[in-house]
Amino acid sequence: MENSRKKKNKIVPVVLITISVLFLGLMLVLPLISVIINSFSEGFHFYFISLRTEYAISALKVTLLATVIAVLVNTFFGIMAAWAITKFSFKGKQVLSALIDVPFSISPVIAGLAFLMTFGRLGWAGTYINRINDFLGTNIQIVFAVPGVVLATIFVTFPFVSREIIPVLNAEGKDEEEAAALMGAGGFTIFRKITFPHIKWALLYGIILCTARALGEFGAVNALSKTRGETFTLPLEIDALYLSGSSDSITAAFAVSSILVIIAVIVIIARNIVEYQAKKKLKNV
Repeated sequence: MENSRKKKNKIVPVVLITISVLFLGLMLVLPLISVIINSFSEGFHFYFISLRTEYAISALKVTLLATVIAVLVNTFFGIMAAWAITKFSFKGKQVLSALIDVPFSISPVIAGLAFLMTFGRLGWAGTYINRINDFLGTNIQIVFAVPGVVLATIFVTFPFVSREIIPVLNAEGKDEEEAAALMGAGGFTIFRKITFPHIKWALLYGIILCTARALGEFGAVNALSKTRGETFTLPLEIDALYLSGSSDSITAAFAVSSILVIIAVIVIIARNIVEYQAKKKLKNV
């Protein structure tokens, strides 16, 4: 009886691991490998030509610009929101916490349309933007321009930084900060010497997730970006190449897709390093 139980106990994890590996291989690894293989289907020369086109370079620049701005903005406001929620008591605290999760609960396409209806020609903010342009003689644009792409990217990636920091700050409590405040330390000094060391790994992990999400955003950006070569990001450029239908453009779409695949691999490696360092720190504490 004991031998049969031991065999069953050994079989169960083997079956679960096998199913997991097969599922991940079929759903994730093989599609990514096929992207790389198809991107080189017409040779290395065509691959590098596809990456050097005006449209591809423009899309890469817009993607990187939107990602960098989104990460900087969300890092700053993510820290502020997490600190406010975990360290202070105020009316509307639960509402603020719920609002942070809004981008998780609605479709990115809806978010893009919301910005379109806010900053577009018929939106309430669009009216004021037109008045400013008429008064100053400028041509400020939000929708169908790079600022709209940046706003959409910020919106869909906002929760990632704060949601990684909040559990860590809740676990740490307020005792150390309150003790430092009683000893006369200022707010920034408390954050720099007490709060930040506790959250640095969670913050870095949130930044990595925010970066990965920003690079791959399609739905919200698609609603606010309509000019190929000016406001298209890499996902939109890939979609445009693939939908054009010719064999060369489809291969070019795979070539451009390989950039995102390579970046995704780098992000995964960075995430694993951060997780390893965080776990190592917990063991040493």
